[in-house]
Amino acid sequence: MADIYTRAQRSALMARVRGRGNATTEGAMATLLRAQGWSGWRRQQVVCGRDARGGPFRVRPDFVFRRRRIVVFVDGCFWHGCPRHGTKPKGNAAFWRAKFRRNLERDRRDTRNLRRAGWKVVRMWEHELRAKARPRLLAKLHRLFASARKSPTGWSG
Repeated sequence: MADIYTRAQRSALMARVRGRGNATTEGAMATLLRAQGWSGWRRQQVVCGRDARGGPFRVRPDFVFRRRRIVVFVDGCFWHGCPRHGTKPKGNAAFWRAKFRRNLERDRRDTRNLRRAGWKVVRMWEHELRAKARPRLLAKLHRLFASARKSPTGWSG
């Protein structure tokens, strides 16, 4: 079926569509954290600091554990170019290549800035939340929290 809009009209229309975040992956992670009895985290909280040049930066990680200075990003396989599950749309390929490249550059910059500011940064793929991969993910999180200021069990944030 042919599109009833011109390319410019379709682009303007799609630019007005706003996403709702990655609610399913973040929800799964929140459920996992609650099931483990881990508390003290906040979702989508802004973390500010200074970058290498002394300029300000603002990042909004998926999960922030302020007292432990840990941030967690749950990266979607499509949007962040997962090497195992990421797909590349065939239509408008140049646009998508540029989009994925910018996403990767932003992820690297944010991770670098947060680490320089003294935060521990965890990036995980959405496929790591699947039941099959969950034991490895939990082991990774236990190691991370054990290396933080407090032990992972019985912590209140």
